[in-house]
Amino acid sequence: MEISDCVIKKQKRIISDDSLYISLTDHIHTSIERYREGILLKNQLLLEIKHFYKKEFELGLWTLSLIEEKYNIQMDDNEAGFIALHIVSSEVGKNISDVYEITGFIQGILELVKNYFGRDFNEDSLSYYRFVTHLKFFGLRVFNQAKHIQDDSLNNDLLEIMKEKYVQPYLCALEIKSLIERKYDYCLEDEEVLFLTIHVAKIVSNK
Repeated sequence: MEISDCVIKKQKRIISDDSLYISLTDHIHTSIERYREGILLKNQLLLEIKHFYKKEFELGLWTLSLIEEKYNIQMDDNEAGFIALHIVSSEVGKNISDVYEITGFIQGILELVKNYFGRDFNEDSLSYYRFVTHLKFFGLRVFNQAKHIQDDSLNNDLLEIMKEKYVQPYLCALEIKSLIERKYDYCLEDEEVLFLTIHVAKIVSNK
């Protein structure tokens, strides 16, 4: 509980879910018992967690340093990834299983964009980080079947401008739209296509 308290205080600006105290404390306690028994678990989403939730993963690594200092137990990156998922679930107000789904959602769209342009992108760039953050909360709306309240006339005008200025990013956004409608039965509105176009354009130009 002391370690959980330290972790939550370190990130108190972004964490408001008191249930994190319970879930994180339970996870740390269970992890310590597992390590003492020599039982190590592999985190199947570790690579994605490192890429999509960098700040949360760094906090997970910091948590491991507290555990090592207090209990003399060295845990690996897999465990930092599990801790990061607990933090992410608290940030978005969902349980761990929902976060796994959202992570898969992000991965699928990023793969589509990479394949569309036939290139990798700078994953350390601000534009890439912003795109991933957008996809995280966009994924929440998709799974909740929620829509933005939007000004259709304004967004339609902006989308027309973006279509002409960023032809390929717009066409890529339409591919994303098709994927989401087909796989998640969620119909994207012009506003969502507009945001996707802007984000894709930025990571392509790396601005």
